[in-house]
Amino acid sequence: MNASTEALPVVVIGAGPIGLAAAARLVERDVEPLVLEAGPAAGSAVREWAHVRLFSTWGEVVDPAAEKLLAPTGWVKPDAATYPSGGDWAERYLQPLADVLGERVRYGSTVTGVSRTGRDRIVDADRDGRPFVIHYTAADGSEARVFARAVIDASGTWSTPGPAGGSGLPALGEKGAADRIAYRVPDLKDAAVRVRYAGRRTAVIGSGASAFTALAYLADLAKEAEGTHAAWILRRGISGSTFGGGDADQLPARGALGLAAKAAVEDGHADAVTGFRTEAVERDTDGRLVLVGEDGRRLDPVDEVIVLTGFRPDLTFLDELRLGLDERLQAPTDLAPLIDPNQHSCGTVYPHGAHELSHPEKDVYLAGMKSYGRAPTFLAMTGYEQVRSIAAALAGDHEAAERVELTLPETGVCGGAGLFDEPAAAEETGGGCCAAPATLTIGAPVPSGGC
Repeated sequence: MNASTEALPVVVIGAGPIGLAAAARLVERDVEPLVLEAGPAAGSAVREWAHVRLFSTWGEVVDPAAEKLLAPTGWVKPDAATYPSGGDWAERYLQPLADVLGERVRYGSTVTGVSRTGRDRIVDADRDGRPFVIHYTAADGSEARVFARAVIDASGTWSTPGPAGGSGLPALGEKGAADRIAYRVPDLKDAAVRVRYAGRRTAVIGSGASAFTALAYLADLAKEAEGTHAAWILRRGISGSTFGGGDADQLPARGALGLAAKAAVEDGHADAVTGFRTEAVERDTDGRLVLVGEDGRRLDPVDEVIVLTGFRPDLTFLDELRLGLDERLQAPTDLAPLIDPNQHSCGTVYPHGAHELSHPEKDVYLAGMKSYGRAPTFLAMTGYEQVRSIAAALAGDHEAAERVELTLPETGVCGGAGLFDEPAAAEETGGGCCAAPATLTIGAPVPSGGC
């Protein structure tokens, strides 16, 4: 890297929890960051699930370097033992952090492409010595570009949810039924949303934290609105690990979430349909939706469908870079074996950093939920450790980059084979612990959501 390139900022894509933590870590290292955020405020994706409560405490979702940056402003860290909602996280931590970073954060900036200056994907000559060029659409709709010495993509996966189709593609008729299908956990505290599900039959497709949350929400609603019922669609069967770690989970709120979903089934508020892979979504003569399985089964009509089958990374704007990605998970090659959902859960993935997150394209890193590709087992604490290591590497402190400074809680559902019984399980879990958070009951003081 030449002197002119070294003077350029490190561009961080995304002003969510991990992107802002990356910026704080870079500032701590006297490396200038520039954060490009597509939304109008910090944590724009987090704000879309403001109604859900995390299953990690405040003590686990505030990055240490960010806390140091905030301290001189008079910012007071919330009680470390309490659980924030997504809205709390955004308003009480992410936005104040972004405000401290000031002009280092550009809102309304949607990245459309990243490359090396003067070098497309094919050209080898002097590639590593060239700065990066990042094209983006600015808030006023104009096209803009910025140059960078390195790129940290922490844009997450929230914008690209998985489809209902069991093959990984949208089911036939899925797009045409978009008016009756949701891909997020609904906010049933919102009266306009509540009326959509009250007294109706809803299919919930998925088997992870987000699906548990939806089932618990609908079970609560069923106690108030007669006729409210859920059909829980699982692509695999129900086993001892289906509902997670329960009382054995070292993140108690996460264990409680699975128990709430189990109670929804046992109390008759939801019926489980196992081994069902959706091939088509049809409408009956009354306009209700009928799910058709690959095995020919046709389920009873439902009024609404909630699809919670995980999230996927958007890699389109990185197409001119030479990324080394696992062919199954779309995660960095060295990281993928460590996060394989057939073998690991949130607490069994050991902390990792710059080494595991590196690519053939030097000084490019995918961090946060996006680094996990289609794997659903991400924790905010893991992302904070990732960017601590990346910032150290970019500052030339390789000893710190290789050092592990995080101990994760065990999940209670560890143990290799048996956690998931199919290779496609990553698509079925309903999202990661941070990208698709979940909660136990509407407005309840006992939290059990994502991260």
